[in-house]
Amino acid sequence: MHRKDITKWSSVVDTLRPLRNIVRTKNTGAVIINNVEDVTNRRKFILKLAKALLSFGAPSHRIESQLKAASDILDTQAEFVHLPNMIIVSIRNGDTRSSRTHFVRATGRIALSSLHKVHMIYRDVLHDNMGAEAGTEALRKLLQSPPIYPLLVRCAVAFVCAAIICVLSFGGSVVDLWISGACACCLQYLGLNAANKSSMYANVYEISVSIIVAFVARGLSSIPGHLFCYSAISSAGVVLILPGFTVLTSALELMSRNIFCGSVRIVYAIIYTLFLGFGLTIGSDLYLVVDRRARHAYYRGNTPTDMIYTHGTFTMVNGTTPFRSISGVLAQGNSSQILNLIKGCPRDASEPWFKQPLPWWAMFFLVPIYSTCSSLSNLQAWNQWQLLVMVTFSCCAYAANRATSMALPGRIDLISATGAFVLGTLGNLYSRLVRGTAFTSMVTGVLFLVPSGIAQGGGLTQTYHSSAEQYSGGFSLALRMISVAAGVTIGLFVSQVIVYLFGSRKNVAHFAF
Repeated sequence: MHRKDITKWSSVVDTLRPLRNIVRTKNTGAVIINNVEDVTNRRKFILKLAKALLSFGAPSHRIESQLKAASDILDTQAEFVHLPNMIIVSIRNGDTRSSRTHFVRATGRIALSSLHKVHMIYRDVLHDNMGAEAGTEALRKLLQSPPIYPLLVRCAVAFVCAAIICVLSFGGSVVDLWISGACACCLQYLGLNAANKSSMYANVYEISVSIIVAFVARGLSSIPGHLFCYSAISSAGVVLILPGFTVLTSALELMSRNIFCGSVRIVYAIIYTLFLGFGLTIGSDLYLVVDRRARHAYYRGNTPTDMIYTHGTFTMVNGTTPFRSISGVLAQGNSSQILNLIKGCPRDASEPWFKQPLPWWAMFFLVPIYSTCSSLSNLQAWNQWQLLVMVTFSCCAYAANRATSMALPGRIDLISATGAFVLGTLGNLYSRLVRGTAFTSMVTGVLFLVPSGIAQGGGLTQTYHSSAEQYSGGFSLALRMISVAAGVTIGLFVSQVIVYLFGSRKNVAHFAF
């Protein structure tokens, strides 16, 4: 057979492939009839969809299933391997018995509005409401569009988020929230401006901002009179760069049997947390080195100055082992000088209102404001009704989290699991009954559960007196984050199983946690 004949028959096969696609996809319940296109356009749509999912922060444990469902319905004969920040696409050509491999690489952060549009395009193409070529063009325009909010607006939103989380989760006062908000605003500016322009600074961005936040917090907390709280300012100042979402993603991947990506992400999150704790430690110690008076006051702070010491042998009457003689030093003093600590912050009931934590009823308006600002910081459009859904789901999850923390104090895994179960049930019901996007509606609530769970476990910063305690504190913070992520993972998966236990089967992949 001549080469011209081979070319002629190849073109005929490519022309008849869409008709074969109609017959093949009837077995899966999805039929492409109205928008039958050439296989080349369908393969371009698959590649552009993979890049869009990576760029806008789609749930990584669902990416392979989404692309596989799209490939089966569109009959592109493609296989996918998902690696961190990369998708390997292998497209087979059954006629020539060859294959072509594409490497789709993209790094990005969560963009809720763009991710919702990607899901709508994905659904329209697979449900035969849009052609593959039109879907590819829509995804291309979406990838080329700039962020919906300018830099100053995103910095202002970060200020409000950190200020509210300071008083809501870390026991800060009205005075502390302004400082933590200013630190988060500077952190956001450096992350979106300086770190994006300089690859060298991007490598030390997290450590540098944590040093700055800890230095400012330690300096203000050293002012006599306990006007500022170091724990509240430093914890809320760096809450925006905590790898809580990364830990949650790794836990979801491990539960989905994606061992490679899950293990890589969770090891990265642990090391990242150690670097973050190390930066906070350096910033605090740096100010103590500069200010000698603050250094002496810090190391003297845990030791009362008006104690009476007695050396000798003593017999304890009411101990665990009564009437047992011990030798040593007995210290006696006035217990009225012991400070009242609320979430690591010294508070006295006789102090004015601006040095006290906010009352319990303040959360009724602070939680919706924080949820709204958190959604805006993740690039959710303010004029879409999905924003109201996100805020409502987030408030419901926080209410369940708060109620469980009062019934089971200290159990951060069960507390997070309860909030995640409520959030997952609402999100999946919203997706199944209203045909909304489950993932984007739940992101705000999930991101709210991470700092709330860490605050229930003791916050970010702790007092230390040696380098060993410093690194053990970093590991304990990583373990608390893993406990929170494990609880959230169990709650999300159980809620999804319950919601989709009955009813018809989905033709496309789940777009949820």
